[in-house]
Amino acid sequence: MNLSRELAKLAGLAACVAASAFAQQRLDPVQWSMTSTADVAKAGATVPLHLTAKIEPGWHLYSLTIPKHLYPTKITLTDNPGVESYKVYQPQPVRTMDPNLKEEVETFSNQAEFWIPATLKNDAAGPVELTAQVRYRVCDDKQCLNPKTKTASFKVTAAAFAPAIEEFKVPAGHTEVKPGGPADVASAVNPPPAPAASQQGLATFALAAFGFGLAAIFTPCVFPMIPITVSFFLNQRGGIVQALVFSLGIVVLFCALGLGVTALAGPVGIAQLGGNPWVNAFIALVFGIFALSLLGAFEITLPSSMLTRLDSASRRGGYFGTLLMGLTFSLTSFACVGPFVGPLLASSVQAQGAQPVVGMAAFATGLASPFFFLAAFPSYLKKLPKSGGWMARVKIVMGFVLLAIMLKYLSTIDQVLQTNLLTRERFLAAWFVLFAMAGLYLLGLLRLEGIEAEDKLGIGRLLFAGGFLILAVSLLPGMFGAPLGELDAFVPAATGGLAGNTTSAGGLQWMKNDYRAALERGRQENKLVLVTFTGYACTNCHWMKANMFPRPEIADVAKDLVLVELYTDGSDAASEENAKLEDTKFASVSTPLFVLLDDHENVLATSGYTRDTQEFLAFLRTRSKA
Repeated sequence: MNLSRELAKLAGLAACVAASAFAQQRLDPVQWSMTSTADVAKAGATVPLHLTAKIEPGWHLYSLTIPKHLYPTKITLTDNPGVESYKVYQPQPVRTMDPNLKEEVETFSNQAEFWIPATLKNDAAGPVELTAQVRYRVCDDKQCLNPKTKTASFKVTAAAFAPAIEEFKVPAGHTEVKPGGPADVASAVNPPPAPAASQQGLATFALAAFGFGLAAIFTPCVFPMIPITVSFFLNQRGGIVQALVFSLGIVVLFCALGLGVTALAGPVGIAQLGGNPWVNAFIALVFGIFALSLLGAFEITLPSSMLTRLDSASRRGGYFGTLLMGLTFSLTSFACVGPFVGPLLASSVQAQGAQPVVGMAAFATGLASPFFFLAAFPSYLKKLPKSGGWMARVKIVMGFVLLAIMLKYLSTIDQVLQTNLLTRERFLAAWFVLFAMAGLYLLGLLRLEGIEAEDKLGIGRLLFAGGFLILAVSLLPGMFGAPLGELDAFVPAATGGLAGNTTSAGGLQWMKNDYRAALERGRQENKLVLVTFTGYACTNCHWMKANMFPRPEIADVAKDLVLVELYTDGSDAASEENAKLEDTKFASVSTPLFVLLDDHENVLATSGYTRDTQEFLAFLRTRSKA
């Protein structure tokens, strides 16, 4: 039974490889042509160019408006001295889940009709060759062909005697796309929804932000205010409605903070800032300031004049007064909730533009929810734990945790700039000390605010202390080269010293930032080349190298390949060249991107981040064009 099952797997794999080889040898499934209703036009006129893609059954073409890492189609009009400007319009694509990319994408099937209205210059004369250049990737349900570049041309004659051309009108269902790349949409009646993967990531982030909001309740500035504030609602007419308005005030303030961050960071191109040293330095500074504040080094306060004005306005009563009371409460509590809000906002700078607003709304909802809940069910007020030293303990422990997170961003700066000051050994030593200090503090052996000598050690405090000490001790083997599992995604890679050389677990040797040398070595040793586009700030890249490649079945295949890492987010010229190579040759900017090449530099297969061992193993075993 098991033998027949294995034979079936091998037969299926052989069929996939054979199908991939045949697909690459066949003609291009997409045929391009360009026509126009006008072959003679006056100088300065707009010539409507009709670009048609005929797609063979079973294949699909990607739209111009999907993210760059999903291989969008690019349509440009080649430079021509007779052309003043042009626009590109695409039809409404079909949104579907792509079985190859494992993401929701926009595609065209059978036939796609694009329009390129090109405006001639006022001094254009004689024949003008209009050439559309299309860069695209075509796939079916099993594989994708290598990216291709094709052209289609149409010749128009610019002449003073030409008849007037009817003004171009955008065909129904078509959308203007800025020429040259994936796609800022200039006008769209029904913009497509965000990809499912992005929605899931945003939902996870929002849930985490909501959890931060709930955690912020248990701080010295917020928790003692709960019974006082809720009692105020109960003594007012419409207590539950008043509580809702109060909560709305909290949400309004924090959403305004999120909108401010979005307005400042949005135009910069947030998705490209993950490895930027200045961005990571800012985030590390935010974490450091709030960590020291939590540990008691200083207190973060806001100007008293601003708080006084808001407080006096809130005493006027009514719903508007309650709304202002919510704003005042948010500002007065900022000294305690700031350590949650600051890192949350700073971290979202590296994510999509809407994330700061969503994060702040979720955080504020978590912070405000107990006030509304207790106003609706006041009997639960009696069941709240009393304020006490436990709140100060939470604050101190959070200070140690934020310092540890700050080191993660400092290590990114160190890796991007290649200063090698915060090596793996020093990073893990610092984490060991910080988590150990948190554990010793909870045991009462490290004297800080919140624990007195005569305080009894409870079971809860003992268990939390044990957890921090276990985490600290478990980091020690990593200083000597041992793998740390999931933590390796956040920890600097070994570069020497106690952790050894650049040989990864599994005995694999990696070349770095030398694409041509890797190809030459592959030719000399008659081996395939595995090119890995990676990043110093890419946690998924670190995870793959530390956890996927050491697996015996993966390492056994990878040892017969020439392995080269090309970093794309560094501050050096090599990273710039690597990023350009990934974009121009492989039509991608995502990391990690794994590309398997033969000795003629032909792409055999590509893969991205995955935790599926068998899927990645099948990719590494590809030996024919895919």
